[in-house]
Amino acid sequence: MIVTLIVVCEIGFWVLLAAGLGARYLLKMPRTGVALLLCEPLLEVLLLVVTAIDLKNGADPSWKHGLAAVYIGYTVGHGHRTVKWLDGHAAHRFGGAPPPLKPPRYGMARARHEGAVWLGSVVAAAVASGLLLLAIWYVGDDGNTDGLRSWISFAWRAAGIHGLIALSYAIWPKKAPHGLSHDLPHGRAHGTSHPTSPGTSGDAAHGTSRDASRHGSAVPARDPEHVPDLLVRRTGKDEEQV
Repeated sequence: MIVTLIVVCEIGFWVLLAAGLGARYLLKMPRTGVALLLCEPLLEVLLLVVTAIDLKNGADPSWKHGLAAVYIGYTVGHGHRTVKWLDGHAAHRFGGAPPPLKPPRYGMARARHEGAVWLGSVVAAAVASGLLLLAIWYVGDDGNTDGLRSWISFAWRAAGIHGLIALSYAIWPKKAPHGLSHDLPHGRAHGTSHPTSPGTSGDAAHGTSRDASRHGSAVPARDPEHVPDLLVRRTGKDEEQV
């Protein structure tokens, strides 16, 4: 029964998410969409209540109850980020909003992003451990709680492995390819551009550089009538005599 309810809660999560985003952007009913999205935590509350009732009725603690606690913890730790990511894409696709910023890919910006995601795993492990400890306390010494304790170790092992992966991005930061900058926010990398003088368009600047390179000189050629008098060399004495 617990496993079936976990599957129902997972399906209900995505159904409510799709219904909320559809009402918000397709039907132009933002309040209804927000109300549907706010109903998602009720699924975790329902799963928690059913799990507690199952234990109260004398069911032996098993891996099913541990899985329910870990599922609730994961939803608390990472559910908000998932909803926010999908909401940004739905707003861009159906609401005319600008495309959502992509996470950074290089440098310490990527390391900070991975660290923030890892904090969600820590929250998930903490919530799952709290629920499992409450279940162990509720069952007492009469029941076998070794299965529940093993899930606590599993949750923190998963968070530890995730932490090592996130730490690797700080110790060995991924370098951006040549010509791309990883210092820009949210990992948006652009090619380097050459500055142009005020009032000069990019095409004109590139055209001037091409002309200069073609003639073997770094100084762009000018029309004689546009050359200032100060740049014209004065005639020498020998030239004056001629």
